[in-house]
Amino acid sequence: MKIVVCIKQVPDTTEIRINPETNTLMREGVPSVVNPFDLYALEEGLMLRDQLGGTVTTLSMGPPQAAEALRETISIGADDAFLLSDRGFAGSDTWATSYVLAKGIEKLGGADLILCGKQAIDGDTAQVGPGIAHHLDLPFVAFVRAILSGTESNLVVERVLEDGTEHIEMPIPGVLTIVKGKHEPRMPSLRGKMKAKKAEIPVWGAADIEADPDHIGLNGSPTRVVRIFSPEKRKGGEMLHGDLPQQAQQLYEKLHAANLI
Repeated sequence: MKIVVCIKQVPDTTEIRINPETNTLMREGVPSVVNPFDLYALEEGLMLRDQLGGTVTTLSMGPPQAAEALRETISIGADDAFLLSDRGFAGSDTWATSYVLAKGIEKLGGADLILCGKQAIDGDTAQVGPGIAHHLDLPFVAFVRAILSGTESNLVVERVLEDGTEHIEMPIPGVLTIVKGKHEPRMPSLRGKMKAKKAEIPVWGAADIEADPDHIGLNGSPTRVVRIFSPEKRKGGEMLHGDLPQQAQQLYEKLHAANLI
């Protein structure tokens, strides 16, 4: 089975700086890590490879330094890794990003299974995974906690719902987004670290993946970040006392007095 895991390198800090002109993240001088949810996706891919055989390839779109995140995935167990990096990709929103990743997967010759973390911790949109599925016209399941079983033609997965879980059988090829679930990501091995250090990470630009210039970067992004800011910290607040019915009555009276209900 050919498995592709899409990963993102994200800032390892709460001190996010934004370029005031482009409204994009400023990554210079900020430590970075592999997006945590993507590590859970990688673990599911590695477990499925160990069960059915095949390969796990990691793929990322980002600046040249994102190659270090890809090396980390190799140290954990990925067979190989590829980086999509081009100045033309700068400013891509989730739609343009999913298009670029889809073109990269096509350049790889497609995949039996594509895995993504449910969302990136720096954006929290959860849109890239389903976007890839749309661009490649593949079946898609979101918020998967575990791959329960698999064959060369289908998978049974456990999906998290607001009020429980459900089991879904999905034909492959397909796309899954993975949440923090039953299986903790494995740690890098010594052999893996040695392999990662020696690994060559191919870098593909827009021309290499035959990406349409009108579909990438700011020009290919139907959404724009108009403004980013940190909300002001609020102080004060009022505590309600008594048992639950008394607190509910107090809240009702205050809302009514403020003409909010």
